[in-house]
Amino acid sequence: MELSVIESVTARRDYQQLVRARRRFSFTLTALMIATYYGFILLVALAPHVLAAPLYRGATTTVGIAAGVAIILVAIGLTACYVLRANRAFDRRVDAILQRP
Repeated sequence: MELSVIESVTARRDYQQLVRARRRFSFTLTALMIATYYGFILLVALAPHVLAAPLYRGATTTVGIAAGVAIILVAIGLTACYVLRANRAFDRRVDAILQRP
């Protein structure tokens, strides 16, 4: 793209709104992941006995292992949420912005 085309696109109001919406969404997902991860770390630091407890009576699997798996699933879920939103909403808005003169 020529520099003038880039400048004209970035100066447009709908492009700026898209950037703000995408940034707000990604920051929200990032905050959720940070809260999940640091919540787990705080649990490890402040209540390790909770994580060491068996998942159910007679189980060898502990609550800590289940919590670790849950963190991984949360990360996958948040990534999927971002990908779906980007593919369904953000990419369509980018295409619409680039189609307009």
